[in-house]
Amino acid sequence: MPLSVCIIAKNEEQNIARCLERLKPYGFEIIVADTGSTDRTKEIALRYTDKVYDFTWCDDFAAAKNFA
Repeated sequence: MPLSVCIIAKNEEQNIARCLERLKPYGFEIIVADTGSTDRTKEIALRYTDKVYDFTWCDDFAAAKNFA
């Protein structure tokens, strides 16, 4: 059964590569919902998945989770 990992991120350039690198060996589908990063978070995430999406933050974590 294929599994997906959904990550909600904002300005995580210091952590996102380490997180995604650890998921890589398992073959999960990786989805990153970026909530407005102004750093290199999206650029780094794109090295691991082509499923990097923009989500406009609306002070609702559940909405971001459901989007992802």
